[in-house]
Amino acid sequence: MDDELNVTYITLGGHVEVDKYRYVYFLIIFIVYILIICSNSVIVYLIWTHENLHEPMYIFIAALLVNSVLFSTTVYPKLLIDFFYEKHVISYSACLFQFHIFYSLGASEFCLLAAMAYDRYVSICKPLQYPIIMRKTTVSIFLVLAWILPASQVAVLAGLSANKKLCSFTLKAFFCNNTIYKLQCVGSREKIIHDMLIMINVAIIPLLFVLFTYTRILIISYRSSREVRKKAAQTCLPHLIVLINFSFLCVYDVITVHLELDIPKTVRFIMSLQIVMYPPLFNPVMYGLKMKEIFNQLKKLFCQSDLMY
Repeated sequence: MDDELNVTYITLGGHVEVDKYRYVYFLIIFIVYILIICSNSVIVYLIWTHENLHEPMYIFIAALLVNSVLFSTTVYPKLLIDFFYEKHVISYSACLFQFHIFYSLGASEFCLLAAMAYDRYVSICKPLQYPIIMRKTTVSIFLVLAWILPASQVAVLAGLSANKKLCSFTLKAFFCNNTIYKLQCVGSREKIIHDMLIMINVAIIPLLFVLFTYTRILIISYRSSREVRKKAAQTCLPHLIVLINFSFLCVYDVITVHLELDIPKTVRFIMSLQIVMYPPLFNPVMYGLKMKEIFNQLKKLFCQSDLMY
């Protein structure tokens, strides 16, 4: 293979004992992927078909679950195909595309959680102004910005990486995450600055905004009636749990590259798998069980299914 082809194709070296366990891996990942699609789709379907769920909070939840399915689809199909091949390779352009989609959708999750936090803040702290502030137009703008802003900013990173010379062609991952930077011959100050700016814009600012709004909600709820405190706990707790869970996994993804930690291959494989497995599986369970209106519709749906049989 000549130099041109070496630059074009990247080996995904993050798999662990695929030759020995390929069918076990395939079965587990396939079942998980089907569960992710089905569990998220059921709740999106319920929100879509029931008018009492056509409220901003539930629309944001539906958007978050659609984002989870897209996030999983960025990795799972390629991963499932790789289990049946001896060599796990991907073209560098396709790798950059996967990198772009993966981090765009990951950042969109933070933005959607920030939009949900603002919705809860207005609902609990400014209930009389809620119908005026959270109109359909406002919700639509938030949704568009939650997907467009991260995608446009991460595209800059992918574009900068596309022009970098590569000195290594083996990625220490089973999909194209930020370990692609390790393939480049020389890191640049420009790239580091762009990384930091994008992380601040699409992750840290939304995270701080969520913490600020929930702190305000907590303070106001504490001073209010028991009913307000109960409403705040029921609607805000699932969002906070999802945010904390996703934030910890994102912190791991960032520090493993930027701090150049020497992590065993098996540990790296397990942690990377959790990033693409845990949030998409966890989100529909959290919102399906903890959000009262959605849970009631779920019970009706499954009760109807039981009666049919």
